[in-house]
Amino acid sequence: MARISWANIGVRVFEAGIDRGVLYVDGSPGVPWVGLISVNKSQSGGEAKPKYQDGIKIGNRTSPEQFEATIEAYTYPLEFERCDGTHRIDNGLRITQQRRKSFGVTYRSKVGNEIDGLEHGYKLHILYNLKAEPSDHSYQTLTDANEPATFSWKITARAVQILGHRPSAHFIIDSRDVPSSLLEVLENILYGTESSSPSLPSPGELLFLFDSFEDMIYDAGSPYTPVFITYDAGSPSTSVTDTIDGGAL
Repeated sequence: MARISWANIGVRVFEAGIDRGVLYVDGSPGVPWVGLISVNKSQSGGEAKPKYQDGIKIGNRTSPEQFEATIEAYTYPLEFERCDGTHRIDNGLRITQQRRKSFGVTYRSKVGNEIDGLEHGYKLHILYNLKAEPSDHSYQTLTDANEPATFSWKITARAVQILGHRPSAHFIIDSRDVPSSLLEVLENILYGTESSSPSLPSPGELLFLFDSFEDMIYDAGSPYTPVFITYDAGSPSTSVTDTIDGGAL
């Protein structure tokens, strides 16, 4: 057994910054959220629920947690107007106080240490089923030292059911733990490629992608298709009577 050491190099890890914000609305292709300042997660739920018997504490379970946060930004994508309760009519006319659409968001926070700085790694945050509640916003007269106005929204979420776990609306992918090829697949889905539009995988698709990665599979056409049996069809002239339907989710 080795004695604990506090002088190891490269273990002084810290987190800082936010970038690569993407907005997903109504299954439409994701759009970049330029001007994103912060996502401040607040604690909701998780309170202790002690249980007593004969004056002795025999249990100390916690209540389910709910995802809540505040998003602050200098500006927002036009697609977010529907999430803010603003609907476009015709020729630039907008009407406010309308029904707000739910949306999804991804963003990246950086992970650094004393050797690599902020290039040490990063975390991808994926948020589902969000609803925005606009905060107060004011406009002020122009002066010789103008500061950009900022917008903020209180965010709540509807958690999704996860087999074997409590419901959640917040998923985190740490680049330090994920195989590089799997991370590339995920980022190609989230950010798009030259031939595919950026999209937000459902929680089920996300879980399956990570659970089934590098399984021995017959080519079923997409990384989401659950096939776990390999077939040897022999030579090109060999007749194959069994068919494999890769299907889709």
